[in-house]
Amino acid sequence: MHERKIIYVFIDSQNLNLGIQDAGWRLDFGRFRVYLKDKYFAETAFLFIGYIAAHQKLYNFLQQCGYTLVFKPTLELGGVVKGNVDAELVLHTMIEYPNYDKAIIVSGDGDFYCLAEYLLKQNKLEKILIPNKRKRSQLLMQFKEHLEYMNNLKEKLGRKL
Repeated sequence: MHERKIIYVFIDSQNLNLGIQDAGWRLDFGRFRVYLKDKYFAETAFLFIGYIAAHQKLYNFLQQCGYTLVFKPTLELGGVVKGNVDAELVLHTMIEYPNYDKAIIVSGDGDFYCLAEYLLKQNKLEKILIPNKRKRSQLLMQFKEHLEYMNNLKEKLGRKL
């Protein structure tokens, strides 16, 4: 009997949300968590997200769906809320490193190139799930055998209105 690999998912929520919206649909986060569990057997899914107190109901919902939330303090600059989670995602991927066999990164952001490269060299990169093929960094093309695109998942993962 084969022992199942321990898969952890590290999600850049801003890149995921904006990428899917730019593709013309809205993600059902509950269905996405089930998809990660069913397709990849993902035990743990970290969702990196900027913290805004007024969004507590959303955070409660995401936790009920099975995500482990990692918050980044946000700043409001000229009416725009900023809360870039890249450093937190990389840091937590490394903090959790001994606890998983394979990692899935959910982002099309080229800032994760060095993380993907390191995980690949350590044989710990399972997949890079890219929310929107048109919004992905060319830097990630080096990992094309590990790339999967979410553009065609609207029927399966789109929010029903």
